[in-house]
Amino acid sequence: MDIILYIIAGAAVGMAVGLTGVGGGSLMTPLLILFGFPYNVAIGTDLLYAAITKSGGVVAHRRAGNIRWDLVWWLAAGSIPAAVATAALLKTVFGGAEDYKTLLTTSLGIMLILTSAVLLFKNRIKARCQSAPEPRWIDRHAKAVTLVSGVLLGVFVTLSSVGAGAFCAALLLVLYPHLPALKVVGTDIAHAVPLTFIAGLGHLALGNVDFMLLGCLLIGSLPAIHFGTRLGSKLPNQVLQPILATLLMMLGVKFAFF
Repeated sequence: MDIILYIIAGAAVGMAVGLTGVGGGSLMTPLLILFGFPYNVAIGTDLLYAAITKSGGVVAHRRAGNIRWDLVWWLAAGSIPAAVATAALLKTVFGGAEDYKTLLTTSLGIMLILTSAVLLFKNRIKARCQSAPEPRWIDRHAKAVTLVSGVLLGVFVTLSSVGAGAFCAALLLVLYPHLPALKVVGTDIAHAVPLTFIAGLGHLALGNVDFMLLGCLLIGSLPAIHFGTRLGSKLPNQVLQPILATLLMMLGVKFAFF
């Protein structure tokens, strides 16, 4: 019965991802925690889940020419070493998973709140950045800021499994406001796959990955994402995303402060 439940959970999250475009990390990790999985196992398993489910998107966006590889490299130059260092610190500084539980839960709550805010104010953020007088300070130092942003993403994605999707896309909108929407999405996904994979391997070394759970989630989610994407084009996204954002905000407050 547990296996069937996990497959259904994977399908539900896959459907939500297909309908709204929001990354699975912000949905899957809280769901697994609510199922009773330890925080560290939920986060570690979800990171590998995200890497696998997003891989097909990289292929599709590469074929369509929607990936700015130079931006992927700058982000990854910061995020990949930061992810490795964060996992190494968890292993060496703390005695076990229970010792860094508070760090994981607080990071998860913060990232869920930030992701919710991004979903609610994404259009306003983009409009303000596009209308700002040029050149902005951030434009003159865009590559350095991208590198630092990658470092922050590497740390918080490793600690929470959240942020490689919607939050990274928001950073790209702020840093490169005139980048076409499809290139933002393609670049975001192309960076998310190696980041979540490396962070997932770090959690695997910590013993935080449940492969039976991972397999069940993939069985349910992979076909559901495809179906949800087709259905999502026929539903009003401006209604779905605010509902999801409100849910993420409530979960974020719960994990960060309670």
